[in-house]
Amino acid sequence: MNDKIEVIFQHLSNFAPLNVNDISDSQPYWKSRKMNKGDFFNMQQMVCNDLGLIIKGIFRIYYQDPNSKEFKNIYFFSENQFVVSFRSFVSRDACWYFIEAMEDSEIFFISYKDLNALYKSHPNWSTFGRLLAESFFNIAQTRTEEFIFYTHEQRYLRLLQAHPNIIERIPAYHISSYLGIKNPSLSRIRKRVELKKV
Repeated sequence: MNDKIEVIFQHLSNFAPLNVNDISDSQPYWKSRKMNKGDFFNMQQMVCNDLGLIIKGIFRIYYQDPNSKEFKNIYFFSENQFVVSFRSFVSRDACWYFIEAMEDSEIFFISYKDLNALYKSHPNWSTFGRLLAESFFNIAQTRTEEFIFYTHEQRYLRLLQAHPNIIERIPAYHISSYLGIKNPSLSRIRKRVELKKV
């Protein structure tokens, strides 16, 4: 088993019950890509054709009004997570969001066509597809519920739980946008959280 298959197997086998044969047969379909900070995995108004597995880096999904420069961060993805606009990927409709690398990153990715070929030929890959759909449904519903049931501080703490070192890796205004607050409010939240640790 070469290094590429080993890296893919390590991450994918933690997510779904894929055996060595499943991974080996999928190897020709997976491609590696190094991305620079600011590169786009997918663009607004384009169909998302690939599912990415992040080996290194942070990505943001964000919406930008075509008539202004204002943006809204929807979600962050980092190491060992899949990055995709899942609705666009499944429906083959244009994506409403941009997906951008926030730092120099590395991913493995597979196309919609190739992944569906694996679904048809390997039962375990069909299970992977179901788990992937459940995962992104959970992400979407959890994100909605956070805005209904959680305070800004609770949402901040949940973000740190999901991405422990994100504060050191991306500018604060991106986190403010994600939380739906302004930078001064984020500063106050961070101070309160730090005081509680003392």
